[in-house]
Amino acid sequence: MFKGILVTKDDAGYRATLQDIDEAVLGDGDVTVQVEWSTLNYKDGLALTGVSPVVRRFPLVPGIDFAGTVTHSVHAAWKLGDRVILNGWGVGESHSGGLAQQARVPGDWLVALPPAFTTRQAMAIGTAGYTAMLCVLALEKHGIRPADGEILVTGANGGVGSVAIALLAKLGYTVVASTGRPAEADYLHALGAHNIIDRTELSAPGKPLGKERWAGVVDAVGSHTLANACATTRRAGAVAACGLAGGMDFPASVAPFILRGITLYGIDSVMCPLPQRQQAWQRLAQDLDVAKLEAMVHEIGLDTAVAVGAELLKGSVRGRVVVDVQRAL
Repeated sequence: MFKGILVTKDDAGYRATLQDIDEAVLGDGDVTVQVEWSTLNYKDGLALTGVSPVVRRFPLVPGIDFAGTVTHSVHAAWKLGDRVILNGWGVGESHSGGLAQQARVPGDWLVALPPAFTTRQAMAIGTAGYTAMLCVLALEKHGIRPADGEILVTGANGGVGSVAIALLAKLGYTVVASTGRPAEADYLHALGAHNIIDRTELSAPGKPLGKERWAGVVDAVGSHTLANACATTRRAGAVAACGLAGGMDFPASVAPFILRGITLYGIDSVMCPLPQRQQAWQRLAQDLDVAKLEAMVHEIGLDTAVAVGAELLKGSVRGRVVVDVQRAL
């Protein structure tokens, strides 16, 4: 038995509670990991509260991320003592995940912890930061360079936005941060944002085309924000879309695509192939300022994860939440 958060659903309703968990809940896998750190992302907030049906099997341990040490393996790539990271692959949705002191998963889902990071730092990055790096890689692959102009980052105070700003700024890009929390301006400037705009400039229904402004965009919001970001992206620019905090709809027209030749990249961090994952983590180790990373972090224990998950959905949590899974009352 070990401590963890278990999501159950029965006649009494949907519940996420901290309790003693039996190994049988972990599911199939050829690698067992002692989890040291996990994290909370938007999807984890949905799983912990039941606001959206992201959990597809019950009972289940939520948590789409974890980092820790291999304690048992029959997979050729991993041995006892290896330090590993997991992001996505349906963990925390259809396979028990990281908000517990143990996890068991297929070894093909794991990535080696870069030597530059501790397991805590890896979870300070988490799926949010790894997704931000995938967005940056998409803009780079498109050929966007720092001299090309401003890069817009939406949802700037969230995990994806915070890491994206830090990465882009270190790489020399001029970053404009869109946020609904202007009181956090000092935080965003410290991460590297050159300018800050209020999210209301993008969140209302807009025109099919607006004034050209952005060389590229990292969007973690969706809905009207994504549509307006596309409508104001410069000719031949690119938008990397990775989130839906503002909604799953995309109320846009084809005008930016056929009249300005912009490209919309969909960023799928959940089922991303292993080589791209490894590249993203290698680049994070190379390009992310660890000091800026620490400024984003809010640390909690398993005992408060459910409550903080609810706060995260309200948009009141800044930056990244790391969960010390060994701290459980």
